[in-house]
Amino acid sequence: MGFPGLVGFRGAAASRSAVVLALAAILAGCGSRQAANDTFSLASVPAVERPGATNRQLLVPEPTALKTLGSDQIVVRLSRSELQYLARAQWGDSLPRMVQDRLVQTFDNTGRIRVGKPGQGLAIDYQLITELRAFEISTDGAATAVVEIFAKILDDRNGTVRKQQAFRAVVPVRGAGNPAFVAALDAAFARVAADIVGWTLSSI
Repeated sequence: MGFPGLVGFRGAAASRSAVVLALAAILAGCGSRQAANDTFSLASVPAVERPGATNRQLLVPEPTALKTLGSDQIVVRLSRSELQYLARAQWGDSLPRMVQDRLVQTFDNTGRIRVGKPGQGLAIDYQLITELRAFEISTDGAATAVVEIFAKILDDRNGTVRKQQAFRAVVPVRGAGNPAFVAALDAAFARVAADIVGWTLSSI
């Protein structure tokens, strides 16, 4: 029957490691009745402290991402070359839109800068261009949540890149089942978001 807890989109390997078998056992098994997907959000909005304020205005477009990260599916990495989706679970919106929303909210909560999304009528000084490089549960060893976002600060007045940097966080999964996986992803993203916001505010 395969691995009932995961929905594959890339070729399955002939054998599975013990950690993958354990993950499959944790997730919901096969049954005659199809369960509805549980829907999850990114709940954490980190607090970022920075003395002083700036009169700069920042635009935060939706992050770019490969197809595997551009949907509402939650990615599980079984190995370097094999990815699957977490069964009976989904994000409440596409992942890039959720990340964009949380980044804007984190900037707003600092009270240090005017920030918005495209179409909101800002007189833009800078853009924060981001790319989702990893947002997944890794089972290559102990299960961990891995989030990596590459960010560029674009000076909108002259089109030059002021700074660029990759931000990465790895958080162990504590507990069993889909809520534990999502909680670890949420914690890893909160760390990355705080680092991105603090770095941006100190750079413009």
